Amino acid sequence: MVELRAIAEDNFLDAFRLELAPGQERFVSHPIRSLAQAYVYREQCQPFGIYADGKMVGYVMVIYDYDVPEYDIWHMMIDRSAQGRGYGSAALDRVLDYIRTKPFGDSDRVALTCNKDNPAARKLYERKGFRATGVEDEDETELAMTVN
Repeated sequence: MVELRAIAEDNFLDAFRLELAPGQERFVSHPIRSLAQAYVYREQCQPFGIYADGKMVGYVMVIYDYDVPEYDIWHMMIDRSAQGRGYGSAALDRVLDYIRTKPFGDSDRVALTCNKDNPAARKLYERKGFRATGVEDEDETELAMTVN
């Protein structure tokens, strides 16, 4: 079973130990960078460890953009040793469940970006209902969906 656990004093070092597979570094930031961002945006975001059978296998951060307003999914990654087991898909379901509780504000829009050279991630996001918005920035494409 996959679950999300808030990153806190007892597990942030486990997040630092997560590794991407070779070549994936250009697709997603490491949790060290993401946790620095989480500190800066601490009033509007929640970083999570992704756990399977009690072990951290990945990381994801949910942030609320008050200006839009919308929920954004940032830096989702699964450790190289745990990829290909469905943990990303299950974690994304848990993230969307969390967002449906509207922890930071009232919005039904969820957005994320995906590197144009990462078809596996894009396929996952589209299977969950995300669609390209037409907004692109350098090598990233924005995808969004509505949740209720």
